[in-house]
Amino acid sequence: MSHAIVMHQTGGPDVLRWQEHDPGLPGPGEVRIVHEAIGLNFIDVYHRTGLYPLPSLPAVIGMEGAGIVEMVGEGVSEVARGDRVAYAGMPPGAYAEVRCLPAHRLVRLPDGISSRDAAGLMLQGMTARYLLRGCYPVKAGDTILIHAAAGGVGTIVCQWARQIGATTIGTVGSREKAEEARASGCTHTILYREEDFVAKVREITGGRGVDAVYDSVGKATFMQSLDCLRPMGTMVSFGQSSGPIGTFDPSLLAAKGSLFLTRPSLMHYTARREDLLAHAEDLFTVVLAGAVRANIRQEYALRDAAQAHRDLEGRKTTGSTILLP
Repeated sequence: MSHAIVMHQTGGPDVLRWQEHDPGLPGPGEVRIVHEAIGLNFIDVYHRTGLYPLPSLPAVIGMEGAGIVEMVGEGVSEVARGDRVAYAGMPPGAYAEVRCLPAHRLVRLPDGISSRDAAGLMLQGMTARYLLRGCYPVKAGDTILIHAAAGGVGTIVCQWARQIGATTIGTVGSREKAEEARASGCTHTILYREEDFVAKVREITGGRGVDAVYDSVGKATFMQSLDCLRPMGTMVSFGQSSGPIGTFDPSLLAAKGSLFLTRPSLMHYTARREDLLAHAEDLFTVVLAGAVRANIRQEYALRDAAQAHRDLEGRKTTGSTILLP
């Protein structure tokens, strides 16, 4: 019998239990994969706490993994038995040694990308892709602000933006994280605990403001992030690690410069298979070219997922984190 991290109720990290788990046989249109590595992401915390409700409990969380196709269900044409594959997105269930999932959500891995790198890249890398090419099409000469610049998505955005030719301003919580962000291509770093990041952004941009803000922090930064934008700039709110933003009057966007606001989801940007493949292909292209690298800084045994969650929520991690079955 294989094992998985199963949660029977929502709550703190202690609800994540290592136990025997039967993945079942793949149904029509499904495959069963043996995981070689699993990605850790903040959306896993949202599922664990109930902020993003799961369909039912008990449940296995986790949105990202890579491994080998073990069995193929009826009607599957996207992948074959023995293929090296990776995925990111719905349905959850990655915190398992073995799992079944729809074949149309899988992409084949190129020879130059390992399962470990894929597990640290897929969700965060495809998120970076829709941030930089979907929500606001960043081009050479643009200036962007990314919060949590030393985090998983942040370090990929910094690398990718450098490849595009954009200037990146990143907020970080420590000098060590500032070094991490700069090593990933962040042009300017701001220590948000010591500096007023709005004033610093205005200083860096000569009072103009940035073209786009990418904010995964939420409640603690949202209003100030709007103040960092140039007129008709784009605010991308793609997470809420500090808590939900709450309600506000949309006329505020007009008062602050006819701003654009979007709250995107990877699941929507990759809902169609052709869009999923386009996101993955663009990501694999910059990775294989050396412009973006998997920045895996922490590894935990899958059975230790609860400790990985504690460290993630405690801001003790940088870059990407993977769980190993």
